[in-house]
Amino acid sequence: MFDIDLWREIFQSISKNKLRSLLSGFTVSFAILLFTLLFGIANGLENTFRSFFVDDAQNSIFIRSGKTTKAYKGLQAGRQIQFTNDEFDYIKDEFDNKVQYITSRIYKNVEASFQGEKNSYSLRAVHPDHQYLEKTKIREGRYVSQKDMDDKSKVIVIGRLVEEDLFLKTTALGKYINLSGIPYKVVGVYTDDGGDDEERLIYMPLTTAQRIYGNNDYVDQINLTYNPSMSTSQALSFGNEIEKKLQQRFSVSPKDQRAIRINNLAEATRGTNAVMAGLGVIIIVIGMGTLIAGIVGIANIMIFIVKERTKELGIRKALGATPKSIVSIILFESILITTLAGYFGLLIGMGVLELVGDTLEEYFISDPGVSTGLLIGATITLIISGAIAGYLPAKKASRIKPIVALRDE
Repeated sequence: MFDIDLWREIFQSISKNKLRSLLSGFTVSFAILLFTLLFGIANGLENTFRSFFVDDAQNSIFIRSGKTTKAYKGLQAGRQIQFTNDEFDYIKDEFDNKVQYITSRIYKNVEASFQGEKNSYSLRAVHPDHQYLEKTKIREGRYVSQKDMDDKSKVIVIGRLVEEDLFLKTTALGKYINLSGIPYKVVGVYTDDGGDDEERLIYMPLTTAQRIYGNNDYVDQINLTYNPSMSTSQALSFGNEIEKKLQQRFSVSPKDQRAIRINNLAEATRGTNAVMAGLGVIIIVIGMGTLIAGIVGIANIMIFIVKERTKELGIRKALGATPKSIVSIILFESILITTLAGYFGLLIGMGVLELVGDTLEEYFISDPGVSTGLLIGATITLIISGAIAGYLPAKKASRIKPIVALRDE
């Protein structure tokens, strides 16, 4: 393995047969290059699909109310369905073991000001569980608490960009912001992977908003996450069950699709998983086909190399070379070419993905890339294949009699 003379002969053989070595390496490099690009693009597509849910928990269900479109049980069409705290409590109690987190929402638009800086923002009044549904990351301070809910405290949690807009010379935590004429204490600053729009929102306790903006128990929306142990089909059935129960509660026709609207992310997740599974199968088939083509190419070239070197091998045997040394020369040459060419193809593939990655976003391919482990595995597969492809003909050649080899044309 570490015989200097052996490696000197291998490098001399490669340098004297540049075209042959180049063709061998090209087959391997192209196989790894194509393999890298295919899996990189597949991962980019998966990243795009996953990004659609980055802002919300993937097991979320959003419950919205609207107007009835059908008369039902003596009630006319056109009724406005209005959720209240009672519906929140009903869902929480009725489906206790199926609900992971739950919150109501109230939407408002407010004019926020601090020491002369002003701007308009969307306000969401929520329960403490809302933090987990929106994957909100607290950067400073804390989120809305149950004590805030119980005390109807005038506290708010603001997004990172709200702080940047209003607090030019200081930090927001502990300061008071005027929201449409009412002062609120900032108890937390958050970040959100959903983007700039999500970081320009203001959150406050739901009970505080109900007291100040209407003095009622109305809510605009109810959101929840279902138990993560549920399968996709169970989650879809759960969403349908909630819709059916609420329709009964508000005397809404089962055929009325506008009065109670359920958006269950399990549906989108199921569709995404189906697409990604199909894409994964296609990529694996094409990728394995590429590797197999590379293996066949290496095998054919190695057979040709051994055939071409028959006379040389005969002379070596006539001069006393052992079958083991002949096999070693061909085998290590095959492994060396396969390893170097595979690494070269890997570098080109990663470089191409890095170079064109940003331009692929318009084709719904985000941050394409391939795991190092997968690429190393593919390269090792080709190296092993190259070794086998070199070993079999080399073993056969090592057994040939010198007189027969010298007569070969």
